[in-house]
Amino acid sequence: MFGVCRRYGGSGGLAAAAAAAPPWRASLACAASTAAADAAPSSSKQKVEYEAVIGIETHVQLNTATKAFCGCASEFGAEPNSNVCPICLGHPGTLPVLNAEMVRKAVLAGLALNARVALESKFDRKQYFYPDLPKGYQISQYDVPLCEGGWLEVVVPDSTTATGGTPRRIGITRAHVEEDAGKLVHGGAASLSGSDYSLADYNRGGVPLLEIVSEPDMRSGAEAAAYGAELRRIMCFLEVSDGNMAEGSMRCDVNISVRPTGQAAFGTKVEIKNMNSFNAMQRAIEFEIVRQVELLEAGRAGDIVQETRLWDEGRQCTYSMRKKEGLADYRYFPEPDLPPLVLSQQYVDELKASMPELPSAVRQRYASLGLSQYDALVLSDEPTVARYFDAVLAAGAPAKPAANWVQGDVMAHCKEAKLSWEALPGVMAPAALAEMIQLIEDGTISGKIGKEVLPALLAGEGGAGGGSVRALVEARGLVQISDPAALAAIVDGVLAANPKQLEQYRGGKTKLQGFFVGAVMKESKGRANPAELNRILMERLNAPQ
Repeated sequence: MFGVCRRYGGSGGLAAAAAAAPPWRASLACAASTAAADAAPSSSKQKVEYEAVIGIETHVQLNTATKAFCGCASEFGAEPNSNVCPICLGHPGTLPVLNAEMVRKAVLAGLALNARVALESKFDRKQYFYPDLPKGYQISQYDVPLCEGGWLEVVVPDSTTATGGTPRRIGITRAHVEEDAGKLVHGGAASLSGSDYSLADYNRGGVPLLEIVSEPDMRSGAEAAAYGAELRRIMCFLEVSDGNMAEGSMRCDVNISVRPTGQAAFGTKVEIKNMNSFNAMQRAIEFEIVRQVELLEAGRAGDIVQETRLWDEGRQCTYSMRKKEGLADYRYFPEPDLPPLVLSQQYVDELKASMPELPSAVRQRYASLGLSQYDALVLSDEPTVARYFDAVLAAGAPAKPAANWVQGDVMAHCKEAKLSWEALPGVMAPAALAEMIQLIEDGTISGKIGKEVLPALLAGEGGAGGGSVRALVEARGLVQISDPAALAAIVDGVLAANPKQLEQYRGGKTKLQGFFVGAVMKESKGRANPAELNRILMERLNAPQ
């Protein structure tokens, strides 16, 4: 069941402000919650003398079986308020107990981010009052976090470079553990504004979080999106989080300010909260940069205030949610019910030794096989895809053809059929795909025939490889015709059946070559070896008369 929070009053807020706010321009038309902040004058383009300064706070749900400080299940999608207890609801007289698995996963993440892991850290209470926080405070870490001072390297897409991307190192300020809040479901509207009531689901309250705070090192929406994507890859490869942004397993709060290029001082920071899509995050950042620059150019710097804004996907704009709290508003103090978190160096070293191969190392390994940066990035985007691809390679397939098949036809099938990559090996064994690729490489079948064979393999007809795919090809009569005598006979028959076209070709209409190729392929039912066919056909077409 849900808890209910009902609101009273007139229909103001965002809907009323939206009606009064003038449009920005055709490409950025939107309504804002405060006319003074958002009714900025139109400008033809963003001026180059300004630069954006961007930092990101990312909340990663750690995929432990139970919550951070109690034994309640942390599963997603359970019946509302079914995974709660007196501890996570903050009842008087209850005491939290630290989840050791949360600590293990957080330390792994910190190590992967090249951060210093504190052997002693502490917990603090962060005070604020909101219906989704039944305790009235959140157990977090304030001045002595678990991890500090790391970095990660990202590849920002750039079509002007030879590799298709530019590497950037983004600093990590800190990473600390805390508990998540509950969730409000609004009735009568998609968001808080305009809704009639809110239903409070406390299942998420107390779920372990790792908050990762970046340095303000990013300068564009593209860099921020690349940073978020790489951070998600790392968490998924470590298996500390499922990275499911649609379910809220990873949420980003983006801090943006603009300043004249070359100025050391930061501008006024604005936060865009709860971004759960990297594509939307990039667009939100680009919009907010334009909004702030236009206000500065209009001499209205005072209208840029420190506040929390939200992204409206429908209207493609940000709007004000609330004025941003300062640290003093949270009234942090040490958590009295938990002792300091003390780790041994041996514990940290053992975790470091157990770390799996990270996405950056996977990309380097793929590059050493001759794959492009783009191929390496696509194949390492999900650990399940990388594992399947590695299994295809281990079964003997050459790297580039295997990459083309995996990220092309196989990936398209999985998406269309809603087949997970975890389940794919049980349907089409990696060895079966590798055998098919080898049949193409040795000329037994053509790439075109491979596309006919693949659906059968994806239906489970390829077995475990080891000759079963060859047997399938032979049983269906799909073996490529490569024998020169057999191909010559087919070519001679086609030429004899089309004397008019042959005369036109020899009279100078050489574009008819494609006609003859198609006719031979049709006659051979697509089984003719393309290279050998072209050689024999050209010999016959250009033979002296």
